[in-house]
Amino acid sequence: MSSLQDIQNIIKAKDNTRNYVNLSGIPSICKSKPCMLGVDEAGRGPVLGPMVYGVAFCPIEKKSILEDLGCADSKALTEEKRDEIFSKMLAQVDALNSVGWAAEVISPNYISNSMYKRAKHSLNEVSMNSAIDLIKKVAESGANITEVYVDTVGPPEKYQAKLCAIFPDYKIIVAKKADSIYPIVSAASIVAKVTRDHALKVWRFTEGLEMDYTEFGSGYPGDPLTKKFIREQIDSVFGYPLLVRFSWSTAENMLKEKAAICTFEEIDDEDSTKKVKTKLISSFFAPPPENSVKTRKRHKFFDERYLRMTNAFE
Repeated sequence: MSSLQDIQNIIKAKDNTRNYVNLSGIPSICKSKPCMLGVDEAGRGPVLGPMVYGVAFCPIEKKSILEDLGCADSKALTEEKRDEIFSKMLAQVDALNSVGWAAEVISPNYISNSMYKRAKHSLNEVSMNSAIDLIKKVAESGANITEVYVDTVGPPEKYQAKLCAIFPDYKIIVAKKADSIYPIVSAASIVAKVTRDHALKVWRFTEGLEMDYTEFGSGYPGDPLTKKFIREQIDSVFGYPLLVRFSWSTAENMLKEKAAICTFEEIDDEDSTKKVKTKLISSFFAPPPENSVKTRKRHKFFDERYLRMTNAFE
C-alpha cells in the first residue's frame, strides 16, 4: 500500500459486515531496533459506520520523525493535513521508512451484535480486544516492540494493569488524551481517523441504497445529515441498513416510533391453546432480558424422549 487510493480500493473490496485488518510492511529497522507503539481509535461515538482502531510504531531512537511530521491529535488537524501525514506514512518517503502501522475496521454490525448477544460484550471490551489483537499482530509480524502507549477507554489504571498482565515484557503507559501527549499515539490516531473517513467514503450499501457519504454525514447523532438519514432510511419491518449501529439509543428510539406492529400466534404448552400476541417489530431488535438464559423453558419434546445435554456440551 503506497497511497490513500490503495487504502480505498482495499476497503471497497471488503465485506462491510465483517471486521478486517490492514497492516503495513514491517520496516527492517523495526525488526532490530527497540520500538515504541501507539494505540488509538476513531469513531467510538457515531451511530453510523465502523469504529477503527489504529496503531503506529517506529524505533524509539527515531521518534523525532513523528514530531517533524506534525503528528498531533487527529481531531485537532484538518482532514487534508491528516491525509497528507498518512500519505507520507504509506509512501514511506524520506526518513519515514522506519514507521509502520496497522488498523482494524470494526463493523457497525459487529458492534451492535456484541452489545445485544446473550453474553453481552461492551464497547469497552470490543475496544480493548481490538487494541490487544493489533499489538500482538504487529509483534508476531516481526516488529521489536518494547514500549506501548495507549489512549485509554475506561479507567486508565485498570486498563494498564490488564495490558501489563498480557504483555509483561513491555513498558506500558495508558493515559487519558494520550493522543495529545505522545506523538506515537498521535500517529496512531491519524491512522485510525483517516481509515474511518475513507471507509465511509467508499461504503457499499448491500441493501441497494444509492447514496454516498455526503448524504449521511459524519455519523455522529448531532449531525443534521445523520439525523435525516436515521429518520428516513428505516424499514418498518427490517429496520436499518448495516451502516447503522442499531444498538445505539438514537436508532432504538426511532425504531420504537416507526416499527410495524406484528401479530403472531403462540402455543401455550399447558393446554395447547393458541394465544394471539401483538408486539412491535422493534422488540426483535432489543437485547434479550438479563435472565433469559436462566429462565428459558425446556421444550417437552426433550422430556418426552428422555433426552438431555451431555457434559461435553453443557
